Amino acid sequence: VLLRMHSVGICGSDVHYWQHGRIGDFVVKDPMVLGHEASGRVVKVGSEVTHLKPGDRVAIEPGVPREMDEFCKTGRYNLSPTIFFCATPPDDGNLCRYYKHSASYCYKLPDNVTFEEGALIEPLSVGIHACKRAGVTLGSKVFVSGSGPIGLVNVIVAKMMGAAAVVVTDLSASRLQKAKEVGADFTVQVKNETPQEVASKVEGVLGCMPDITVECTGVQACIQAGIYATRSGGTLVLVGLGPEMVTVPIVNAAVREVDIRGIFRYCNTWPVAIALLASKRINVKPLVTHRFPLEKALEAFETTKRGEGVKVMLKCDPTDQSP
Repeated sequence: VLLRMHSVGICGSDVHYWQHGRIGDFVVKDPMVLGHEASGRVVKVGSEVTHLKPGDRVAIEPGVPREMDEFCKTGRYNLSPTIFFCATPPDDGNLCRYYKHSASYCYKLPDNVTFEEGALIEPLSVGIHACKRAGVTLGSKVFVSGSGPIGLVNVIVAKMMGAAAVVVTDLSASRLQKAKEVGADFTVQVKNETPQEVASKVEGVLGCMPDITVECTGVQACIQAGIYATRSGGTLVLVGLGPEMVTVPIVNAAVREVDIRGIFRYCNTWPVAIALLASKRINVKPLVTHRFPLEKALEAFETTKRGEGVKVMLKCDPTDQSP
């Protein structure tokens, strides 16, 4: 389908590519369009597309498998080594006026779900995938490390999935305030405590060690705190990406049977997210704190780089006034 783009969120990875030209093995070698948190309106459809028509409002899933490999066959297409992914070199993203995408990875938005909410499905999907991998369920006690956009969506999803208590840590008081707004039960502002001290504070406010820790910073000390904090037999999910090599108390985790799981993006989350947004069971609107027209993209990127607000949203189509 050909889309007229409407709302595109800026992600930390977009800023990282802009500033450093690489993330791990993904290196920018040629000019590349950024943007992968997006929604838009269908302008044209291919001859074999039946579920969409011009005028439809859609949310875009940025990862599209190029071949039906073993990972696709088992439903874990996010792990396919040849996957196309918006704004991961050398694949162009969708921060532009018009964009072409696989129709199977464009999801029609119900009338009561806005373009902005549609664009927020991408970060929300990270929370859905992480909380599923973590096994969050009724009564879970959850520790979310980091209160940036990804930490916040994990708070929202964990509460939605039945977590009885969620505690969030961060350096920033304003970000912790935002965590409270979206449903965190407890917050701990970290200053210069050791990882063990952070773990102890988390246990103190929760009244017990958390069953599940979702680490959203990628910072070595935070991963260490995540291991120390998680109760024996519990699960630590690593969402944040930091340096390739980190030193962690792996023996502590091993002898206490703390399961450490990774996540890579997400899979099969868009239908779930749309259903939750349409039923008003979750509210992601407070995440958007800044809006810029596409012409002011540089200003928008600089705002994100400075860490102001939470989610910065770019508006690509000034003529489309629908929500």
